[in-house]
Amino acid sequence: MNDAARPVPGIYRHYKGARYEVLGISRHSENEEELVVYRALYGDYGLWVRPLGMFCEGVVIEGETRPRFALEIPFT
Repeated sequence: MNDAARPVPGIYRHYKGARYEVLGISRHSENEEELVVYRALYGDYGLWVRPLGMFCEGVVIEGETRPRFALEIPFT
């Protein structure tokens, strides 16, 4: 994945509408897979991780491909 496609710290909107704060990218301790670390900006503000490729992939909604997570406010 090129650096332009890598998520940067900031506020993102999930395609279903919820907002999340991306904290950064980490690596799985056993297989070194890159994972995006992010926090929900609702409810219990839980921490989540998702494989980098899955975080960046598009989803098809009503025949149109949209980003799974869209950057709203970059922190950098």
